[in-house]
Amino acid sequence: METLKVLVVDDEARMRKLVKDFLMVKGFQVVEAENGEQAVDLFFQQKDIALIILDVMMPKMDGWEVCKTIRQYSKVPIIMLTARAEERDELQGFKLGVDEYISKPFSPKILVARVEAILRRTNTTVSDAFEVGGISIDKAAHQVSIDGSNIDLSYKEFELLTYFVENQGLALSREKILNNVWNYDYFGDARTIDTHVKKLRSKMGEKGDYIKTIWGMGYKFEVS
Repeated sequence: METLKVLVVDDEARMRKLVKDFLMVKGFQVVEAENGEQAVDLFFQQKDIALIILDVMMPKMDGWEVCKTIRQYSKVPIIMLTARAEERDELQGFKLGVDEYISKPFSPKILVARVEAILRRTNTTVSDAFEVGGISIDKAAHQVSIDGSNIDLSYKEFELLTYFVENQGLALSREKILNNVWNYDYFGDARTIDTHVKKLRSKMGEKGDYIKTIWGMGYKFEVS
């Protein structure tokens, strides 16, 4: 798989290093900018940036202005980082075309998991076939195999497993799963997910343990 380049923009050197270290462990190439103007210059100089992690409060040009400028020319995925967690800030970010919005302090592992999930969603990192923890998924053939043996899944079971794998490490509410697997105009009982998860786990055998229950919320796919 090609090495993907992530632009990390934050005026705090310590924060940039923290994020960079975690991204590099996962095989990403990282370029850094310490203010908004430098971020814009780097983005247009280097044509192969796959995703931007962007702080809001910065000197010279804040994150909102950086986002506005880049969105005039590019749909590159953008994750906004901010110390402020007010709803109006989050809404402003989404109006500007932000893909994710993460409040400080945050878990670097969760940030990296979100980076990977966004890049999968935008088809930047994955082909139609990928493997994790002994589970191989071929999206084009709609086929799943575990340790080399094919397993028979229904259409929704396949879509559910694929969604879990593409968002591994992230806590997913039942509502979010419904919105993404059953689509937004499904108004059924969210507990239908529990039934599908139970069947999916059964068909996956020991690998079914990768699907963790988060009581009162939903599920998380995590390879042991």
